[in-house]
Amino acid sequence: MSDARRPSPLHSRRTLLRAGSLVLLLGTQQIARGATIVAVRVWPAPDYSRVTIESDRALTARQTFVDTPPRLAVDIEGIDLNPSLRELVAKVRADDPNIAGIRVGQNAPGVVRLVVDLKQAARPQVFTLQPVAAYQHRLVFDLYPAQPPDPLEALIAERLRDATAPLPGSAGTGRAMTAPPLTDPLGDLIARHSAPQAMPPALPVPGTAVATAPVAPAPTAPARPAAPATPPTTARAAYSTDRLIIIALDPGHGGEDPGAIGPRGTREKDVVLKVAHLLRDRINATQVGGNPMRAFLTRDGDFFVPLAARVDKARRVQADLFVSIHADAFTTPSARGASVFALSQGGASSSAARWLANKENEADLIGGVNLGAQQDRHVQRALLDMSTTAQINDSLKLGSVLLGEIGGMAKLHKPRVEQAGFAVLKAPDIPSVLVETAFISNPEEESKLRSAAYQEQLADALMRGIVRYFAKNPPLARSRTV
Repeated sequence: MSDARRPSPLHSRRTLLRAGSLVLLLGTQQIARGATIVAVRVWPAPDYSRVTIESDRALTARQTFVDTPPRLAVDIEGIDLNPSLRELVAKVRADDPNIAGIRVGQNAPGVVRLVVDLKQAARPQVFTLQPVAAYQHRLVFDLYPAQPPDPLEALIAERLRDATAPLPGSAGTGRAMTAPPLTDPLGDLIARHSAPQAMPPALPVPGTAVATAPVAPAPTAPARPAAPATPPTTARAAYSTDRLIIIALDPGHGGEDPGAIGPRGTREKDVVLKVAHLLRDRINATQVGGNPMRAFLTRDGDFFVPLAARVDKARRVQADLFVSIHADAFTTPSARGASVFALSQGGASSSAARWLANKENEADLIGGVNLGAQQDRHVQRALLDMSTTAQINDSLKLGSVLLGEIGGMAKLHKPRVEQAGFAVLKAPDIPSVLVETAFISNPEEESKLRSAAYQEQLADALMRGIVRYFAKNPPLARSRTV
């Protein structure tokens, strides 16, 4: 190239500056145009299914719900379709009780349309959550079934399954041996609840005659010889009662809220769910004074349940006791030992108890609650604050026996039951305690919590404590109503 055709250094510099300015301009537009998707998650549960899109900045969404077939369409502004959003399609499980599938597509430049196909009619809630804890901005879709599951009916279903289970010694006979229940109060309750209400007879109008049809006498059944009296088997005896004892077990955290995390990555929500399952098996196989016991879990899987909903679930099944199971954490790894807490109407019994209650009460912020959908919050809070002195005294009795049993197999953090304003313990009519099984932030105690043998020992200790409590405080005879 001749010198005449070679660009001057000044011209080359200007060309580079223009190109650099163009690159910077495009970069700025690109950054301003779309948010970065950090993670997408799907949490299936019978109560509701949750879809979460986490991003580095707040997302704007407009939703439309279609009844037939049921589906939720959401237009998310400020993003383009990318591999992270496409991951949502594969994250839907076949056994999700609410979501049939998810479709995503680029609806318009900078607008992604997400369609959630549902298995049943739903009451969707779409809302955003501000950054908290380890999370950045979250766009949340909560898909509640239009007909929510009844926890009392779930207990009935479990009890009916137990009633048709093979009796001990029936293996190999080729047929299931079942013991017909003599009386099943919970079964009678559900029968009354689901039976159509009989219409009352019409009252006669004054001054008119009422014609009545002759009633034919009912045929007399032939007399049958009385069946020989046989002693009831163990399975039959479990049903010959008019009092079913229900224990509400509340595994802390879950879903979006992992709870405390140990040095080896052990998540509190996983450990406490395992302990709750072990304790449930022991409760369901136990009787107190001839009365069968039944455990009810506020969550039976990895999903988030708001604090007030946990209390509400226990009250809906009219539980006799409420035991919330947790694994503590502290800012230093040296803290150790198990604790038991009851509610306090006044101040906390110690600064540590106050600190822990404040931390546990933040679960709704981390798990994510749609504040816009919580109507009558003041009324609900007033109801939960009606916890009576009698309820707290019963909770202290329960906590004392549980603490004694746990102290027989593990180190205690404090030798007495402590008190603080735990939101999850505010059931005005149910003795309620919160058990911190150990400090998951302590490496040694984290290893124990990961151990199946230690989890079994914890469940055994809690079971002994529950039985001891009822030995001194028999459950009141009452008729459960829905």
